[in-house]
Amino acid sequence: MPGMIWLVIALPLLGAAINGTVALVCASTKRAAPKMLVSLLGVGLPFLAFFIAARFFYVLASFDAGEFAPAIPPLYTWVAFSDWVLQIGVRTDQLSMVMVLVVTGVGSLIHLFSIGYMEKDPGYARYFAYLNLFLFFMLLLVLGDNLLVMFVGWEGVGLCSYLLIGFWFTDAAKAYAGKKAFVVNRIGDFGFMLGILLIWVTIHNAVEPGSALLNFEVIKQVALQEGNPLIPAATAICLCLFVGACGKSAQIPLYVWLPDAMAGPTPVSALIHAATMVTAGVYMIARLNFLYALTPLALTVVAWTGCITALFAATMGLVQDDIKKVLAYSTVSQLGFMFIGVGTGAFSAGIFHLMTHAFFKALLFLGAGAVIHAMHHEQRLSAYGGLRKYLPITFTTCLVATCAIAGIYPFAGFYSKDAILWSALHPPIAIAGHTYIWGLGILAAGLTSFYMFRMMGLAFFGPRSEAGKQIHCHKEDSVTMLVPLVILAVLSFVGGWIGVPKGFGGADHFHHFLAPVFVHQPHLEHDESLEMLVGLGTMLWGSLWAIVALAIYAGRSEAPARMAARFKGWYYVLVHNYFVDEIYDRYLIRPLVWVSREVLWKIQDALLIDRIGVHGTGRVALLLGRMGAAVETGATPHYIFAMILGAVVMLWWMIL
Repeated sequence: MPGMIWLVIALPLLGAAINGTVALVCASTKRAAPKMLVSLLGVGLPFLAFFIAARFFYVLASFDAGEFAPAIPPLYTWVAFSDWVLQIGVRTDQLSMVMVLVVTGVGSLIHLFSIGYMEKDPGYARYFAYLNLFLFFMLLLVLGDNLLVMFVGWEGVGLCSYLLIGFWFTDAAKAYAGKKAFVVNRIGDFGFMLGILLIWVTIHNAVEPGSALLNFEVIKQVALQEGNPLIPAATAICLCLFVGACGKSAQIPLYVWLPDAMAGPTPVSALIHAATMVTAGVYMIARLNFLYALTPLALTVVAWTGCITALFAATMGLVQDDIKKVLAYSTVSQLGFMFIGVGTGAFSAGIFHLMTHAFFKALLFLGAGAVIHAMHHEQRLSAYGGLRKYLPITFTTCLVATCAIAGIYPFAGFYSKDAILWSALHPPIAIAGHTYIWGLGILAAGLTSFYMFRMMGLAFFGPRSEAGKQIHCHKEDSVTMLVPLVILAVLSFVGGWIGVPKGFGGADHFHHFLAPVFVHQPHLEHDESLEMLVGLGTMLWGSLWAIVALAIYAGRSEAPARMAARFKGWYYVLVHNYFVDEIYDRYLIRPLVWVSREVLWKIQDALLIDRIGVHGTGRVALLLGRMGAAVETGATPHYIFAMILGAVVMLWWMIL
């Protein structure tokens, strides 16, 4: 059974290889792709991977607390030099298996939804090839047993996001969005690489010869040993790694690629935003919890960055008119909550919210996809209204997801968000200003509830807008699109029950299940009554914002227009997303482009390398050749004269 875990990784790769081949053959022969075959492989193999992972998880869950699954031998030695080795291996502990179930489970449902959504797209086989490849790299990322394998998966999902966001690459704006995601992620990846190199330099003298140097278990042993050499460098290492997390998980200041990632097909947005790429940063910090636990300063930076991002993105979600942009800023904000969790040392709370968020965010994106599909790819909320009678299943499932993300009791998001806010109020590790983080988190939670119910009010309630009346709304008739919505709605409702805290009469099973993975999980004396009061207070706060949003937007009142006119300046700034893209363009991108063009290209490349280095060397050789040719006349008197002249010079040199 343990060896079968390799199949979980290999099956999506097999799907990518076959569907990629089909796409290439069809493109070269100008023939349509065999959709039945592509769908069977593209969707069936990820589902098979999920069932194998579920079986493995069942075996793992039967172990007693503190026990680990049997060690799985490495596949092969990748690099061996000096006294160290780097191996291709997997780690199947509680944390990685939770992630594998989320990635394969939610990912497979998104694959299934794609059958209906992409049915008429000419790039059908290419789409599933990219989607399968995305799943393969994400599984490699979460299952890798060392930093180098994780980094391969890390880069792989970056590549796939570029391919999928720019899937409709003939549209220049969509191609630009894919390029933007790729470039911004490379900035974060540079920090991630620096962190890996710092770990290498710091611990290579502290491990036994023959050890797998970047293996998580080896790093953990070094971090826990007496006279830990990692302590002096821990803050620098963790901050460098966190730069990588900011890029991949869209945190300030590297969040700007995620809203533009809406350019790809909507199921792609669901896959990137819910279960895969954007969660990589949170997972990486949770995986290296033993390292972050050494440095409260780095954890403080993580928690505050998450807090500011959660609030900042929530304010931008208040005024978006594009349904996918609302969800994009919502993702950025919810990722901020997850970083509050891991930043306060409550690693299991961060992973708990990651899991529930995968359920309701995938549902929200797929629901948005169903609406967009029914409305002939119209994405403006102002063109919707009254859609619940046309799309009753989509409306019901989206309402469940909205209640979950708003933290309404007893939906899944209530428990996970409550766990994070509670950890901010009572952090397991001392964090500077944690009560302010809690207060700002409460505010962000209220704003989340407001903009999500605003979206529901504009899309599904009230009369059809004037613009919407011009668009014929299709009925729901695709089973492959409806089944994932229903399954995810069930998970969005009950998915949080596995982590019900004691304050609400539960046993916090999720926390106890992950406890063996985290080295720093001190048992805190809970005031369960206080925990329940805080949780209920948070829920009432979110419910109040939800009622206000529905009261304003469900009936399409004039209140939003009056508010926009009264606070014209603030509204203008929010509509333009604080002008962050414009600021980056003016003060960062343009100077870099100028330096690249005027210095690196014109001076370094064109002048120094091309004209002086390459062409200059050639011209010198040509000149010397011509001088030589002038001397080599073939006339004997000239050679005799040269010999005499040379002899005179030598005698003169010797005499002097």
